[in-house]
Amino acid sequence: MDPVANPFAPGAGSRPPALAGRDVLLATVSIALRRVRAGRHAKSMMLLGLRGVGKTVLLTRIDELAESLGYLTAVIEAPEERRLAGLLVPKLRRILYRISGREKARVVGNHALGALRNFASAFKVSYADFEVGVTPEPGLAASGDLETDLTDLLVAIGEAARAADQPATLLIDEVQYLNDEDLRALIVALHRISQKALPLLMFGAGLPQLAALSGEAKSYSERLFGFPGIGPLDKNAINDAVRVPIEDAGAEITDDALAEIAERTEGYPYFLQEWGAHSWDVAPSSPVDLQDVLSASSRAIKALDASFFRVRFDRLTPREQDYLRAMAELGPGPHRSGAVAAKLGVAVTSAGPLRTGLIRKGMIWSPSHGDTAFTVPMFDQYLFRAMPDWHPAGD
Repeated sequence: MDPVANPFAPGAGSRPPALAGRDVLLATVSIALRRVRAGRHAKSMMLLGLRGVGKTVLLTRIDELAESLGYLTAVIEAPEERRLAGLLVPKLRRILYRISGREKARVVGNHALGALRNFASAFKVSYADFEVGVTPEPGLAASGDLETDLTDLLVAIGEAARAADQPATLLIDEVQYLNDEDLRALIVALHRISQKALPLLMFGAGLPQLAALSGEAKSYSERLFGFPGIGPLDKNAINDAVRVPIEDAGAEITDDALAEIAERTEGYPYFLQEWGAHSWDVAPSSPVDLQDVLSASSRAIKALDASFFRVRFDRLTPREQDYLRAMAELGPGPHRSGAVAAKLGVAVTSAGPLRTGLIRKGMIWSPSHGDTAFTVPMFDQYLFRAMPDWHPAGD
């Protein structure tokens, strides 16, 4: 069929043609945004899920919802080895210039800009001509202690947002990559925002271990945030994600073809986009049938291997690759850490640092104490293709 009319959109963070199966979550988000907009309390949220479930797409949709309700938004991705201060300053600067441009919030907005200038100076963040024309606020967000200064800064921004009658929201992707100090400071600052009932919300997204990391950072985080789990789509949502876009594009798909896509993808949204896109391209005409899906599957797997899987595999050291390959021998998981070490042919104490490093890189997580599971769906299958002749090296 015509590739130009292909409705599917595989790609990192790309908007799918139908954001299926997330209506309940988005309704909850909308209620939270509207409550804060009306001066009422609502919890910030951390969206938790494996790779490929569409967390980044959801953050983009939440950003759009917030802007439609009059929010000022700051969208941030937290890459590894970057500090939170450097990520926040340019985004918060943009929000505050918009607030300070409003007559009724000019004084409070300029006060917050002064706090932001102090914060940037304290943490050695340089951003264009930021210091020109901004008067520092003596002693505010200038101590060099991140918990204290970030709290001062976000409170000043929340007060400016209230004065402007224009709420604000932070949207932070890959929150699990924040280091312990940054995550703790963020939680403390948002706690103070909640106590003061200021119109500033945060929506974060991260891997499943983020809930535990937040709890370790501050015990009250479970009361401060909602932690909705984002998982694979169910049968009805798969139908909405695949059949509806095909029909909207003027074509059809057979029931057995749809069932095959559902089985091969296990309902993971990113994989649905790959299988949908390749099934459309190989189909000579409508309807897309079972043979089309079977023919497209090798193309979909090659595409995933070349991008979705490979980009993560190439970040690993050879020993880390070995650890994951040993996990793959045991199946998709979760697995006891001792079983992985035994399959790897090393002592548990020798495997421990590898496991810790892989958790930090976001490749595995611990569903419960002593257990280990992949954060990337179907990564065990990929490892058999990437390392077909693997044998444990041992100590």
